[in-house]
Amino acid sequence: QVHLVESGGDSVQAGGSLRLSCAVSELIFSPYCMGWFRQAPGKTRKEREGIGMIGTAGNTMYADSVKGRFTISQDNAENILYLQMSHLSTADTGVYYCATKRGNCFRDYLDNANGWAAFADWGQGTQVTVSS
Repeated sequence: QVHLVESGGDSVQAGGSLRLSCAVSELIFSPYCMGWFRQAPGKTRKEREGIGMIGTAGNTMYADSVKGRFTISQDNAENILYLQMSHLSTADTGVYYCATKRGNCFRDYLDNANGWAAFADWGQGTQVTVSS
């Protein structure tokens, strides 16, 4: 089982920026898909929203709600996944999780409300609070 640790969550003002990190314990054999998910206040783990994903080749996909504001990247040498967030709004408040799965990324993981279920390994989450 892959061990994931998120960090970087904080309280920020609307319009601000934040970068989250996800340290991955071991090399994941390709192909793989790594994703960021968000659990909004009052929502359950089964209601986690897919934010974006990155595949083995570095290809990225984003939810419409964050496209143009959030950027996913990875440092393969350090086994770290990043989520750069800008132009944050109060709607971005929540606990952010990184997750991994074997196999390729598919758009359906973001568009389908149950896309989270495809991911096997999860971190403990990091809290992001955006105030107006």
